[in-house]
Amino acid sequence: MPDKPKSGAAPLRKLRLTDWSRLFLAELAATSNVSAAARKAGVCTSTAYEARRQSAEFNRAWQRALCEGYDLLEMDLLRRLREGEVKPAAGAKRGVRTYDNAAALRLLAAHRDSTAKYRAVRTREESDAIIQSINAKLEKMRQRRLAAEGRE
Repeated sequence: MPDKPKSGAAPLRKLRLTDWSRLFLAELAATSNVSAAARKAGVCTSTAYEARRQSAEFNRAWQRALCEGYDLLEMDLLRRLREGEVKPAAGAKRGVRTYDNAAALRLLAAHRDSTAKYRAVRTREESDAIIQSINAKLEKMRQRRLAAEGRE
């Protein structure tokens, strides 16, 4: 497939992204692999990269697909780290379940900062909700006091 339009062909910016982008983005999310996604969509990688440069919307969708792909990869890795992997054992009829503790520790270390940030945001949101609730109760008390003073 040609990377660039031939003379007289529609420029890339006029190419309808929907013709191939759905397939491309779905495969990118499944594989995190631009080359595989381009093959699946029937376009050259340079076409995909050019579309990403020219279309902010496509660029955002590309980033979302990559994030989704890495999330899937991470979930698969987590599953293997939690469940272990059955590997052949010398002289045994059945394999032995092994766990990659070093990889698990590296993954935990990589997520320590993001988890801490999430917890801080969640704590802040909970604190804000509590403060709003207290302020609302104080306002009701103030209104009742003013109403009582007005009756006297």
